Amino acid sequence: MTERAELTSAGTSVTPQETVERALALSKADGCVVLATDRSETNLRWANNTLTTNGEMRSRRVAVISMLNGSTGTAAGVLERSAVAAEDLEALVRAAEQAARDAGPADDAMPLVEPTDGQLGSAGWTDPPGETSVEVFGSFAPALGEAFGRARGDGRLLFGFAEHVLESTYLGSSTGLRLRHDQPTGRVELNAKSPDFTRSVWAGVSTRDFAGVDVVALDASLRRRLEWEQRRVELPAGRYETILPPSAVADLMIYLYWTANARDADEGRTVFSRKGGGSRIGEKLAELPLTLRSDPAAPGLTCAPFLTTTVSHSAQSFFDNGVAVPATDWISDGTLTNLMRTRHWATKTGTAPAFPVDNLLLESAGATGGLDDLVASTGRGLLLTCLWYIRVVDPQTLLLTGLTRDGVYLVEGGEVTGAVNNFRFNESPVGLLGRIAEVGRTEITLCREWNDYFTRTAMPAIRVPDFNMSTVSQGV
Repeated sequence: MTERAELTSAGTSVTPQETVERALALSKADGCVVLATDRSETNLRWANNTLTTNGEMRSRRVAVISMLNGSTGTAAGVLERSAVAAEDLEALVRAAEQAARDAGPADDAMPLVEPTDGQLGSAGWTDPPGETSVEVFGSFAPALGEAFGRARGDGRLLFGFAEHVLESTYLGSSTGLRLRHDQPTGRVELNAKSPDFTRSVWAGVSTRDFAGVDVVALDASLRRRLEWEQRRVELPAGRYETILPPSAVADLMIYLYWTANARDADEGRTVFSRKGGGSRIGEKLAELPLTLRSDPAAPGLTCAPFLTTTVSHSAQSFFDNGVAVPATDWISDGTLTNLMRTRHWATKTGTAPAFPVDNLLLESAGATGGLDDLVASTGRGLLLTCLWYIRVVDPQTLLLTGLTRDGVYLVEGGEVTGAVNNFRFNESPVGLLGRIAEVGRTEITLCREWNDYFTRTAMPAIRVPDFNMSTVSQGV
């Protein structure tokens, strides 16, 4: 099916660019930022080795951020709505202005971002928004059908979905900024189960265009893991030498990244706070030469080179909309080198701003081996598939708890010899960095827990000598 939500006026379509311009023209605020995002989406879903649904959808959402100057400071208010008709734009703008009056002075107020070097806009501003369609699955769908046939022949059941989204975001401001970014995002999640549903395994892929998704390799991996689960070994809770695949590493590093902001650290609220005041920037967190970084131009993980946000908090600000986002090392050669920092907090603390980027990479200089190499060099330990239901226990240490899911395997003598029960774990990703014993090569991966929000990661497999499996879990 196809759903369309477009702005119309007297039966005439209004483009997202026109939406931005009309809202800015209607604004009576001292400053205004308008974001119009057109989203085009297509998906496939399957269960029991059979395609069940497919669809195409289109929508638009519009956000108006109004800034009002007052005797005690500048206030900001934001209203964001979808399916806004052209005649509703003025009401949306007025509501944003009222939200600013109601909010009172903002503690992160800064002048809005100005165009630089005389450049008011970015390439493609006048072009129509991008669109995806079911055609993006042109090579993926036939390969998936062949996988269904193999699964039926092997007595396996395949479940899962594939989706591709193309978002075109148009940002305009009262300072003259006109910026546009197209973001393709694709993912595949595959579950294979035994007919009695007692065995379950998972694999996921992040992709920009589905061109490089190898369904045959994914299916072979699932088949091999189900075979491993034919032998079951029960293990008690405890600390185990554990191999985490890139997907599981991504889930842990994303949580670390989301908490890595300077203001919270400087004010003593996080794991990145230094005893006695300030942050831990400059402190060595890992003995191995690990680098955690973000880069809008990272191959295969490209993302917006400027900031767009409809929320203000300690890591990002309404007032920073449209600011250029450079590549940033958060951890370099094992040392904490930067934390996210708004322009306001940078000005207040006499430091340089550092803005959130919509991707994350963890690398170790010289690492070449993959997951299978780490397994082959393991005497006795555990191999995980993915993590699930991750929650913070202690912000001061970033202690997290969560569950293993869809396959925990016993490795003996460099080979997988069976599956073990699931566990609840308790670990801090920051503490974990200092205990990693071995790191594989970095590869683009899809996290399991956070892939509704954050899909652009590249991570290595890692070996930890004493991963804390705190209790046994009865989950599959």
